[in-house]
Amino acid sequence: MNTTTTSPCKKIAIVGSGAIGCYYGARLARAGENVHFLMRSDLAAVRARGLTVTLPEEKFHLAPEQLHTAATPKEIGPCDIVLVALKTTANASFRQLITPLLHADTAIITLQNGLGSDEQLAAAFGPERIFGALCFICVNRLAPGDSSEATGSTIECTSTGTISFGEYQRPATERLRAIAEKFTRAGIKASVHDNLAELRWRKLIWNVPFNGLAIAAGGITTDKIMADPALETESRALMHEIAAAAAAHGFTISGSFIEKQLDTTRPMGPYKPSSLIDYLAHREVEVETIWGEPLRRARAKNVPTPRLALLYALLRALTARR
Repeated sequence: MNTTTTSPCKKIAIVGSGAIGCYYGARLARAGENVHFLMRSDLAAVRARGLTVTLPEEKFHLAPEQLHTAATPKEIGPCDIVLVALKTTANASFRQLITPLLHADTAIITLQNGLGSDEQLAAAFGPERIFGALCFICVNRLAPGDSSEATGSTIECTSTGTISFGEYQRPATERLRAIAEKFTRAGIKASVHDNLAELRWRKLIWNVPFNGLAIAAGGITTDKIMADPALETESRALMHEIAAAAAAHGFTISGSFIEKQLDTTRPMGPYKPSSLIDYLAHREVEVETIWGEPLRRARAKNVPTPRLALLYALLRALTARR
């Protein structure tokens, strides 16, 4: 596989057309990219009425004739880019969903949270294909009836944030920069980094406390976490534990970065993190990849993370009851 080519990528598949997948796929499609959505629950509605995306300052709608949708990977066929936006709880289906989308030079970009998915994809399809992207964004898919419009599916983005790209176990190449440029042309703030593993630890700084405490504290939104001094203190302490584990793996995460994550969260309003949405909907929560795997890697480096250990145990117990 040639990882330095700058030839244009002509066909993009979205595997996992939930909030994240539909959001980025819709923005790329709106910018003129050839995007194909692999859909299940929303397929009939989107084929009938299209896809709407609401942003903080605008709203746009893609009609059915502007969208390529499919029920199976074989309907889509080989692509130049595969964006994996599945929850990590569905990773057992990697081979079934992704293999029909590959040709000799396909790039697989995982937008998944937590730790471990890069290694799983590399083992299944070869490390030279694997790229990652970390989405720092507030986005939800509205359930039927949550929108007053007769649209097929509605994606609500309250903070467009940024997306950061990296390559698996190698520095960034021109190929990745060309892919990131597609997102930039679609109006998305995109950046390219030389260390994907470091990006993953940085994303955990937010995901571990806010996804976890939203569930463990009784099913509350981020504004309620930040309004409670004890929960804000716990959030900060969890962030420092993750930073210590990251440091043991060679990645420095500063105190100012931690404070910025807290400051960014304050104006989000009543935002429901994705794990809370899954928990309330009685879907499987990404407990192992967001909390379990970081804990195991911290322990492997003899880094004490008692708060992370307690939160992981609580989440395992709570989700097991669901």
